[in-house]
Amino acid sequence: MEVIMQTSLPLKQFSKGKVRDTYELGENLLMVATDRLSAFDVVFSQGIPYKGAVLTELSLFWFDFLKGVKNHLLPLKLPPELRNRPEQLERRAMRVVRAKPLPIECVVRGYIAGSGWKDYQKTGMICGHELPAGLKQAAKLPEPIFTPSTKATSGHDENITKEDAAKLVGADVFDEIEEKTISIYEKAAHHAAIRGIILADTKLEFGTYEDEIILIDEVLTPDSSRYWPVVSYSEGISPPSFDKQFVRDYLESVGWDKKPPAPKLPAEIIAKTSEKYIEGYERVSGQKFAR
Repeated sequence: MEVIMQTSLPLKQFSKGKVRDTYELGENLLMVATDRLSAFDVVFSQGIPYKGAVLTELSLFWFDFLKGVKNHLLPLKLPPELRNRPEQLERRAMRVVRAKPLPIECVVRGYIAGSGWKDYQKTGMICGHELPAGLKQAAKLPEPIFTPSTKATSGHDENITKEDAAKLVGADVFDEIEEKTISIYEKAAHHAAIRGIILADTKLEFGTYEDEIILIDEVLTPDSSRYWPVVSYSEGISPPSFDKQFVRDYLESVGWDKKPPAPKLPAEIIAKTSEKYIEGYERVSGQKFAR
């Protein structure tokens, strides 16, 4: 499969993200996952083979698994002018309704890691949640916590309190998305555990469509979630994971200042990162990834 860094479709572009290119498709949208890599909010010039297909196919797996949760997904019907572009669209594209995204990221944490670990070290809290003293990195929390963040158009998302999030979306909407987020996490974490994987945390997005709140964007992919193999899990460290943490660890080791331009990645780092994504898909879905 060709590494796709850019897409160029005969459609009006709706938006371009760090990884996805979104186009207008009549009254709906066409989301295409490229192989672009973003680390520390910088997009790299080199892509990760198969990454876009993994993100799309794993999202499709989870949308199907979470049948009881309304989402933005539609059957993939392409107009004739797009049918001669299979490499860009096969296994990478999702046709979705044009929902209005809510202005916050819905993050749920079952374990303490990432920015949550940094906040806990400083304050003993995450997004206003008081946590027990003495927790180690990667420790399992007493129960999953909802830790919303801002949705930054550039730079880093910022963790915010539940009170601040409720001001942004309204108290009733906040209560609904908090309940949905935690419920989705618990169902997904249970499935992952059966597959020998810990779902440490995940970031979901919701939007409004026809006066309902629905699940949008990607869902429970290695780009939006932290997956750890049970067999190598241990408290007190950053456990190995099925995502771009492998790249982040490499970048930390070479002392990159995390500012553009991104450094060139060695071929072996690119290859191993691709394998991490593919293994994560296969472990979670129980399906063989077609190369």
